[in-house]
Amino acid sequence: MKAIIISQPGGPEVLQTEERPMPQPAADQVLIKVYAAGINRPDVFQRKGNYPPPAWAPQDIPGLEVAGIIEQVGHDVADWKKGDAVCALLPGGGYADYAVAQAGHCLPVPGGFDFVQAASLPETVFTVWHNAFQRGGLKSGDNFLVHGGTSGIGITAIQLAKAWGAKVFATAGSEEKCSACVTLGADICINYKTDDFEEKLKNEGIDVILDMVGGDYIPKNIRLLREDGRLVFINTMNGGKLEGTEVDFGMIMKKRLTITGSTLRNRSDEFKTALAKEIRANVWPIIESGDFKTVIAAQFPLNEASKAHALMETSGHIGKIVLVNDWEL
Repeated sequence: MKAIIISQPGGPEVLQTEERPMPQPAADQVLIKVYAAGINRPDVFQRKGNYPPPAWAPQDIPGLEVAGIIEQVGHDVADWKKGDAVCALLPGGGYADYAVAQAGHCLPVPGGFDFVQAASLPETVFTVWHNAFQRGGLKSGDNFLVHGGTSGIGITAIQLAKAWGAKVFATAGSEEKCSACVTLGADICINYKTDDFEEKLKNEGIDVILDMVGGDYIPKNIRLLREDGRLVFINTMNGGKLEGTEVDFGMIMKKRLTITGSTLRNRSDEFKTALAKEIRANVWPIIESGDFKTVIAAQFPLNEASKAHALMETSGHIGKIVLVNDWEL
């Protein structure tokens, strides 16, 4: 099979096409014929040598989410069969003609969705459900803030939070991006390049913040949170250490704040299987209702993964970037 491999740590150009043996599913896994694979920031970090995959995952083939058709099922798999259309969360290996996934980490392609749309879902939906809803305890009536509103995570978080009955705030880096956030359901979006989001939201009171930025956002987030507020980190793109900036831990205690966060890739198969069951029960009905919109910024052929990564690093896009295989349906 053809696969996109990281030939060495570096820029987008280190992504090369190679022939690799087709992977074989274990007893509790399925083999997916990949029609589309979503691109995510962790893929870029892995390409640069900053985010090694877990030991059990393909070491040089990136790709954390795919959509396609099941080609083969392991001996112990009862819930899926050959020919089923699925999207799946992977620990790696998605940039290829075929990929192996745990059977419990697969979800059916939602009704009315094509493979490109379906491939944009797993990584963001799993991340948002666990962090905003499970860890952050987001509920109807809460005020919710997500930074990076037009990222894949942001687009998913805005729509699911709105569907859950929250008042939604977002930050983004241009007026065009802010307009997109409002179209998706954000009540207010702040252009962080022209306005201070803390100043704009200081009278709102926020219950849950989903932050992928870190850095100097951290003390601002803490000041914005209401009593019993929850700050959830899923990345720290501007740094996880506050050099020259202080956090007021007295305020954290006085307001009884919860500060938490997580990474998904290294969690156990059992955890991800349980998460997938919750998502199918709670999120899939929202997605299939027609109220949830995928936003695809660009599609690239599988062998142009380097161009897709270059676009990702500009941060100028709105929505997900997806690699598409040239199989014929």
